[in-house]
Amino acid sequence: MTEAEWWALVPAPFRDRPELAYVRDDPALPRVLLLGDSISMSYTAPVRRRLAGAATVHRAPDNCRSTRHSLTDLDRYLGDGGWRVIHCNWGIHDITRRDSPDVRQVEVEEYGRNLEALFERLEATGARLIWATTTPVQEGTPDRMPADVVRYNGVARGIVSARGIAVDDLYSLTLPRMTALQPPRNVHFTAAGAEVLAEQVARSIREALD
Repeated sequence: MTEAEWWALVPAPFRDRPELAYVRDDPALPRVLLLGDSISMSYTAPVRRRLAGAATVHRAPDNCRSTRHSLTDLDRYLGDGGWRVIHCNWGIHDITRRDSPDVRQVEVEEYGRNLEALFERLEATGARLIWATTTPVQEGTPDRMPADVVRYNGVARGIVSARGIAVDDLYSLTLPRMTALQPPRNVHFTAAGAEVLAEQVARSIREALD
């Protein structure tokens, strides 16, 4: 993909963000793709730093948001292909309750169906897949509930286990340290928290490359 083609895919509000910078491939290095929401956007740049010289790390040219949204845009996210490893996550957007306190953006039954369809298409790329568990939500966080994260992660774990997909357990990594790594009542992570996530994500990708 040329640089001009890349910038045509990136939404204007994201064009000054380092994680969505144009990345030039090194033919000597394996290609790695990060898929996911704003949580994955926060750790993209530090993962690139950690894997410099070992892999060329790309990400989707957008916030992948929910499973429903990503099913529509997955071809755009996959780009030229040739991926050795794809590290992915969906969940934080799916559990969001913006329109009604009793209605999630993507209910858990649809979430499971969408994941099956997403993994079917990702497996067809021939890449080694890594599923990252959805990170925890603090009590009192607007529009989201901690119990939903547990429930949706459980559904995802069943699907990836049946398919033999590796798991990067970011939920267990961050659960004991939520208040240290996240601002209060916020699903996102501080800069230090993003570095903690990036360390484990980079490690899981190295293991898949090996």
